[in-house]
Amino acid sequence: MADPVEVSVVKAIQENRLWQRHMEIAEIGATGRGGVNRQALTPEDGHARRLVLDWSSQRGFTASIDDIGNLFIRRAGTKPTAAPVVAGSHLDTQPTGGNFDGVFGVLAALEVLEAASDANVITTRPLELVVWTNEEGARFQPTTMGSAVFTGALALKTVLATQDSTGVTVEQALAETLKIAPVNEKREFCSPMAAYLEAHIEQGPILETTKNTIGVVTGIQGLRWFQVEVNGEEAHAGTTPRQNRRDALSAAVSMITKLQALMFDEADAVRFTVGRFEVAPNSPNTVPGRVLFTVDFRHPDQDVLSHLGNQIETVCRAEAKECDVSVVETMHSPPTEFDPIVRDLVRDAAKRQVQPYMDLISGATHDAKFMADHCPSGMIFVPCEGGISHNEAENASSADLAACTRILAEVMIQLANR
Repeated sequence: MADPVEVSVVKAIQENRLWQRHMEIAEIGATGRGGVNRQALTPEDGHARRLVLDWSSQRGFTASIDDIGNLFIRRAGTKPTAAPVVAGSHLDTQPTGGNFDGVFGVLAALEVLEAASDANVITTRPLELVVWTNEEGARFQPTTMGSAVFTGALALKTVLATQDSTGVTVEQALAETLKIAPVNEKREFCSPMAAYLEAHIEQGPILETTKNTIGVVTGIQGLRWFQVEVNGEEAHAGTTPRQNRRDALSAAVSMITKLQALMFDEADAVRFTVGRFEVAPNSPNTVPGRVLFTVDFRHPDQDVLSHLGNQIETVCRAEAKECDVSVVETMHSPPTEFDPIVRDLVRDAAKRQVQPYMDLISGATHDAKFMADHCPSGMIFVPCEGGISHNEAENASSADLAACTRILAEVMIQLANR
């Protein structure tokens, strides 16, 4: 039987308020094509943060910020020194992003804090929402920057010196963002948390296809990123015989063809993508002298991730022909398993609230990946239309978003009163 306190907060979740706030945030950086361009540490990101701060201060919640710009909003508990129960996500987007990726997790957490106040519920532990800095990695690389620095996986000094394509550093951009959305109270990195939860659109088609409203996320698949540079020799396209060419493009195409064969998987669990491909000098009558391409390889099983990933350089060297090749692994993130207790709480809440649910693994990386090593963590997925994300056509229903937020509310209140 559900606890009356948890039920009162669940009932206080307001679907219309949650939806309206999505629509208000979507105006900040709106592209005019249904989507949004609100990249990390831009003025648009700053104004979105300012709006969340305004909504929070109206309810008497307090704010703090750490040195990478992660923003924390707190609703006090009866034990001020107790580790808080935290939920959140990010406000930054892709250049042609949608209106729900990341922002839903932030607004769902805010809605839980507000619903607790509306229901006059007092929790033992504080409730917090967090806005992580630069989850997307569109302007500054790598992705999930804020949570990585918070947990110590990335060095602050290195990250602050990172530049965007125009030469602006994270440090410079963060200073400008904080002028728009200033916060005085400081938060230390690695500050204790009792638990972390992240509500998010699935960014895939499984929930919609199976007609499930709630995805109990069991973990995040591992990933390995590689950058491959092939160097040959530029030559005249009309006068150079094939046997005299050092054609970097031809070699790169052979490499990718062999890699696709290597990664073929009848179960369709392997994710292999060549997402960036650059040719130089990129002239129609010159044999290409240089090609650079990237590999994004993901799988939920560490053994498969190691076995196939370790063959990428071997394949590229075997197909290099007369060219030179350099293969650099730029990221290696092992699979993550979320806390079984948190997963069970989400399942139990879905059962009590009579929401169809299923277990599934996240194909995308989220801030919860780093938080899983910091405290008991979990994620809750909700369907998105057609599985479309990182796209201006991204969409989700207000009913599904509210249903997920009610699950989040029950779990957060339960954890906060343990």
